[in-house]
This record gives sequence, structure tokens and C-alpha cells, in this order.
Amino acid sequence: MPPNEAKVPLGRRLRYGLRAHRAAISIFVLAVGAFLTVIAVADFTPLHSVAPFPTFEQATAQPSANYNLVFIIIGPIVAIIGGYLVGVYFIARRRFEHLMLTKSKAEFLRNIPEMEDLLWDLTPGDTIRYEEKSAELHVRR
Repeated sequence: MPPNEAKVPLGRRLRYGLRAHRAAISIFVLAVGAFLTVIAVADFTPLHSVAPFPTFEQATAQPSANYNLVFIIIGPIVAIIGGYLVGVYFIARRRFEHLMLTKSKAEFLRNIPEMEDLLWDLTPGDTIRYEEKSAELHVRR
């Protein structure tokens, strides 16, 4: 590292990483929630005797604690949060892509407030694309 470069704080790097990988993180949260829900539901239904579920049941239903009772509560909550994150990201992505297709400077200027609101739900790469489009249309900010 050159001596004149300051090291970026961990908190800033973490926030940047979370924003840059927002889609993958939201899909992961949704998948974990769905997985926990399926494991818990399978334990309380006749599915607990079907192929992969006895293995999960042995791991989660310990003599001292039954983790499936926790999963039945936590799983749907995490799945709902993940579904919300996935939905917000992909709706914002679709709307942003639609707004970026404009070739008209007047239409672009009308849509600037909405685009800047959408950028909160998108990645830093989209912010760069927005700035490049603003420079291309000679919009001063």
C-alpha cells in the first residue's frame, strides 16, 4: 500500500460490500428462511419420514432441545424479510432500467428524483451508471 493512501475503515468497507452484493444477499436470506421453514414443517407433518428429512430431524431434535420449534417461528419471519428484500431490489432494478433507457434530456430531468430514490435500493455500480448518463446528457447537479 502506498504511504499516502489512507486505509478505508472496516465499517465503510462492510457497507459498500453489502450494497454491492445486495441481490445475492437478499436471495440468500430468502433461501435460508425457506429452508428453515421447510425443515420445521417437515418435522411436524408426515414428511418427517421422507428421504432427506430424517437426517435433519436427528440434527435438530436433540434430547435437550428441539430446534424445530424455533425454526417454525424464525423460518417464516426470515423468509418474509428475504422476500421483501428480493422484491424491493428487483422492482427497483426494473424501474431503474426503464428510466435509464431515455434519450431525452427533458424526460431524464423529470425522472431525476425518482431515479435518486431508486438508487438507495440498488448497487454502487448503478450510481456510476446514473452519473455517466447525467454526464452524457450534460445535466449539471
